[in-house]
Amino acid sequence: MHEEARFSASVDDCSDKRRRRCRKAVANGETFPAFSAEHSSAAGQTSSASGLPALHGIVDSARNADLRWPDFTAYKTEVAKLYETNGYSLLWVQNGRVRPQGQAVITLLQNADAKGLDTEDYDGSRWQSRLLKLGQRNLDQKPSEQELASFDTALTVSAMRYIRAIHCGRVNPKEFKFQLDMGGEQLPLAEFIQTQVVNAGDPAAEIQKLEPPFMGYRKLLALLPVYEGYAKRADEPKLPAVTKTVRPGQPYAGVARLGQFLQVIGDIPAGAQLNPNATLYDGALVEGVKHYQDRHGETPTGDLDARTINELNTPPAVRIRQIKLTLERWRWIPHSFPQPPVVVNLPEYRVRAMNPDGSVAFYKNVIIGKAYGHKSPVFEKDIQYVVFRPYWEVTPSIQRGEIVPHILKDPNYIAKHNFEVVTPKGEVVTDNQVSPEVLEGIRSLHLMVRQKPGDTNSLGLVKIIFPNPENVYLHGTDAPGLFSQDVRDFSHGCVRVENPADLVAWVLRNNPGWDLERVKATMNGEKNNLQVNLVTRIPVLIVYGTATVNEENQIRFFDDIYGYDADLDKALAAVYR
Repeated sequence: MHEEARFSASVDDCSDKRRRRCRKAVANGETFPAFSAEHSSAAGQTSSASGLPALHGIVDSARNADLRWPDFTAYKTEVAKLYETNGYSLLWVQNGRVRPQGQAVITLLQNADAKGLDTEDYDGSRWQSRLLKLGQRNLDQKPSEQELASFDTALTVSAMRYIRAIHCGRVNPKEFKFQLDMGGEQLPLAEFIQTQVVNAGDPAAEIQKLEPPFMGYRKLLALLPVYEGYAKRADEPKLPAVTKTVRPGQPYAGVARLGQFLQVIGDIPAGAQLNPNATLYDGALVEGVKHYQDRHGETPTGDLDARTINELNTPPAVRIRQIKLTLERWRWIPHSFPQPPVVVNLPEYRVRAMNPDGSVAFYKNVIIGKAYGHKSPVFEKDIQYVVFRPYWEVTPSIQRGEIVPHILKDPNYIAKHNFEVVTPKGEVVTDNQVSPEVLEGIRSLHLMVRQKPGDTNSLGLVKIIFPNPENVYLHGTDAPGLFSQDVRDFSHGCVRVENPADLVAWVLRNNPGWDLERVKATMNGEKNNLQVNLVTRIPVLIVYGTATVNEENQIRFFDDIYGYDADLDKALAAVYR
């Protein structure tokens, strides 16, 4: 399959819901006007019924040899629609000169890297020579129809690629089996350019409205040039490796280099005085390392161990790439929600409850899946109900792969761990020693295993349900000590929440009477398996970003725990090829 065609499948599917959001965002609450005669000469061209033959030729072939990526099959329908609306006259060139709107769009394309995109995907370095050539041709002789058509369509195609990229990304998340809202109708590119760009007083501002509106996206985007500046100043030899942990007050051969790096990267204040001849690791260096460790998902001990040195020696280009990949993933997310969402960021091991204005109401640490061979999924769903003091209904894969082997070793395993064996109707078969006949029923899945409610239940005292094929949910835990670990991937795919009562009260905030006090009382009450349906469903997003900006406006980086950054990097490298 041609990669440009694959790209079409990747980005053509912005849903009908996304289409309506786009229209609202770019038209200030108004739907796009229908195409009309007043739009047919947007560039001030005088055109015949058939228009310029050279334009027809390029559009019909869906190929412009002057583009870095000549084949624009993925955009042929939208390009044709746009030129048909304008009678196949030039959009961006008038009387042989580029219109102000065209100049503004070219400037955007030349600065695409400021959005975390690859400028060359939009012919960034080629526009200056094209403009010079067009100007020179006007001085020497009138540009040919073919030259004008080539320039005009190159700008149209590049603009469409850029607009779609900043609005809903360059790669479809479904390529990675992520269940995010990218299906359905494509973004109406021809309509948008026709009504919002070609005759706009400020085309850049109109296009910017298509970007994700989230504070997390904007903060990360604002810190991209800052971190690129750090990278230019931090290109120095690596810090010496350590065979044994260096603790505060001990000598370290890389003290001077460490101080310089931490000051450049912002973990030590710029005005702090550092001794260039120091040999002991102490004082401001220790505080700077603690700050750095916290930003990179480590416990801020201040100790220089092998992991911390390895993090410090990670090339700045890697960090910049993490930022750009996370920006891409932000673009996959719906641009608005009916209610403020709950957002879980897997590499960060953190869940956030969001305020209506996009700020963070509060956050909690979480435990996610991986260590047991079950990754937590990436998706958007709706929280529908909460269950207090729940049973843990063991999934078939865990029942066969883990419970059965435990019973084979110890027939009393069920009783010891507060489980019970039930029929598909929920009738209890046994909560004691398992007979060979019952074991066979468990193995064949004719009988099911569940854990009784209570303090020893693996789900803790509450679970938050958003129905999904993976049967994943948010819940408490009977092992709170695991939250002290830096790497918290101990679940079977579900997301365990530290001290979940606050989150449950927030989720139930629209249910009259369900305040924090009542939530805690119900969690510690006597009624088991109590389901409370939400009056208002709450969106929940499980996302994957290895670079974030925290509530203190500090950039933080995390390990690519599932290898998704590497996968996305490969997909982006092939996106236009």
